[in-house]
Amino acid sequence: METIHTADRVFVTWAAEPIENGAVVVVRDRIGAVGTYDDLRARFPQARLRTWPGGLGPARVHDGPLPDAPSPRERVHAVLKLGATAILDQHADSPELRAAAERNDVVVLPGTARKPAIVQAGRADLAVFDETGACIATVCAGRLVHRRK
Repeated sequence: METIHTADRVFVTWAAEPIENGAVVVVRDRIGAVGTYDDLRARFPQARLRTWPGGLGPARVHDGPLPDAPSPRERVHAVLKLGATAILDQHADSPELRAAAERNDVVVLPGTARKPAIVQAGRADLAVFDETGACIATVCAGRLVHRRK
């Protein structure tokens, strides 16, 4: 199943200018295409559509200690609610936390944080943020894992 994600502003990287009338196509767990909404809707007419307010771009790398929570699973979910789909290995400080990250498709990265970008055929990790910087939605490996109510 293909899903077109579009928002008020679509960024390939958070430092780049947004794509005018932009959208991202997700095919299973990969980025199928990035471009204008009109072009992608014509190329993927059967795709499900998700329209988001705010800015859509690559999911973040959580580069500090994970939020406190009662269980490793809840600590990983707290990171997803922040718009991150990757954590740094030095903060995955227990086998239980690493297992919870793996079960939820959260990537554990070695070393320092990378600069995330939306790349065609790359893993579909996206996040949507409102004007205040609060996370509205997180897509991890093509799955919608967080949506603010």
